[in-house]
Amino acid sequence: MLGDANPLMLTALSEIFEKDRRFSLVATAATAEGFLGMAMRMPVQVGVIDWNLPALGGARLIDVLRTQVNPPRLVVYAEDTGDVPRKAMAAGAAGFVSRSDPVERLLETCVAVAKGQMVFPFLDIRGLKQDPIEALSPRERTLLEALSKGLTNRELARDLEISENTVKFHLSNLFEKLDVKNRAQAIAFFYANRASRGEM
Repeated sequence: MLGDANPLMLTALSEIFEKDRRFSLVATAATAEGFLGMAMRMPVQVGVIDWNLPALGGARLIDVLRTQVNPPRLVVYAEDTGDVPRKAMAAGAAGFVSRSDPVERLLETCVAVAKGQMVFPFLDIRGLKQDPIEALSPRERTLLEALSKGLTNRELARDLEISENTVKFHLSNLFEKLDVKNRAQAIAFFYANRASRGEM
């Protein structure tokens, strides 16, 4: 299954995979939501997605699909800019191929991923461990962002539609993962992390 917002890219990729007898193209999608909907309705072994697939984006799509039964193994096919390969690996993708690589590399990567292998360019995996934000669940990231706005536990519970006890549980996990002792330190960590990423 293929997911790409660019219709020309989607058409070109479709033709490439349809010509290769090793593959059976099940479906294509121009949005992450479309990809998700089809992947939940039909068996898909391998998916090829653009990292910036609208509107959820590649990371969120991977995250949601991982909660499904027998999810497709996803190969991110995108521009090799910044640390996209590292982010793709951290999100749970099975492989990454740069758009500047030969098409044969994409096909071979999909074959390897279908066999259960992970295929990535060389990555310094120490970077995966150095950013605790990457270890947070989507709920914990949402909580951290809401926490940074100075909300109380009651306000967090209301906004996230969960109980105050659940908020306390998530905060406890959050503090442990970030290696901080309280809200103030967690908020300071959040803003320091955004500044280091140039998001301020």
